[in-house]
Amino acid sequence: MAFSERITRLKSSLIREILAAAQRPEVMSFAGGLPAEEMLPTLDWSQMPISMGQYGMSEGEPALREAIAAEARALGVPCEASQVLIVSGSQQTLDLASKLFIDPGTKVLLEAPTYLAALQAFQLFGAECIAVPQEADGPHLQALEEQLERQRPAFAYLIPTFQNPSAVRYSEAKRDAVAALLDRYQVTLIEDEPYRELVFDAGSATPIVSRLRKASWIYTGTVSKTLLPGLRVGYLIATPDLYPHLLRLKQSADLHTNRVGQWQALQWLGTERYAEHLAELRDFYRLRRDAMQAALVEHFSDLAEWQIPQGGLFFWLQLKQPQDTRLLLDAALAQNVAFMPGEPFFIDPDREPGYLRLNFSHVAPERLGEGLRRLASVVRQGLAAQAA
Repeated sequence: MAFSERITRLKSSLIREILAAAQRPEVMSFAGGLPAEEMLPTLDWSQMPISMGQYGMSEGEPALREAIAAEARALGVPCEASQVLIVSGSQQTLDLASKLFIDPGTKVLLEAPTYLAALQAFQLFGAECIAVPQEADGPHLQALEEQLERQRPAFAYLIPTFQNPSAVRYSEAKRDAVAALLDRYQVTLIEDEPYRELVFDAGSATPIVSRLRKASWIYTGTVSKTLLPGLRVGYLIATPDLYPHLLRLKQSADLHTNRVGQWQALQWLGTERYAEHLAELRDFYRLRRDAMQAALVEHFSDLAEWQIPQGGLFFWLQLKQPQDTRLLLDAALAQNVAFMPGEPFFIDPDREPGYLRLNFSHVAPERLGEGLRRLASVVRQGLAAQAA
């Protein structure tokens, strides 16, 4: 078969493979970023106009674009509805941006670690990915400036609010500094914020794009983490120089995002019941976060270090004695436990052993302790085998 050369860079998604293996009801899965099913809201479709079954605008439903623009402006993002493009989950933003910016060899700046699916998308189009280490409050600024000056990437892809996988939330100072550097070097920012609403502790920070004065930007989000992932409704907001190109790319990809999902999202955004739902969601996930923290202290204190996430859906563990956690998957699944190895979240996985990403939203608190006890046992067995 005469496939494109791009296919040689196509990688399977490890997390999707793990989730497929974890479908058995007896498996306690800490692997994916799945919302808790008991917190998925009941949807009412009875008032949906029959016209929603017809083809729609590539830009998205006008009322939904207006609502998203209003929400973004409340966060400080300078935009109008004309800059909003409704996409098929915010993952499509990464695909469109890749098509817009990346040729083989194009340099792209990422956090280390970074969102696995973004890394896969960029590498598929041939990007040369360069990394900046994460600190507890955001990227290492000296390393960031050195990479911007030396490499001049086409864009920087950042997740500043409860980053996946590390759960880091950039400080206000780091956000200001990052914006100033991107402006100085005229590097486009793609700011990904799927977890902004899932905040458990005091404090917040406005998006980095609201602080930019010169650099172009794309700001992207989704309703997947707060309503239903199955709706597949996300959005991007872009500066006027980028928006027309992204719209044409969207037109060539799938004509328009499904109107049924857009209509349902519009019934929630900006309403009092959505605010109530978000409050309930935060309380629910805070309890699960706290339950996992207690179980980690009991079972992993001698094995790993971690920060308590202030939001999002994940704990990020660094083992005190590094080992390739990918090699522990089969043993964990044999114990009916699934987790996400940390190595694939780095540009060069083989050089970054000893990390685990653990999701706390999906497993019930009463099962957390047993699941983490089994996982800790698997890690200890791996260390013993490595030392032998």
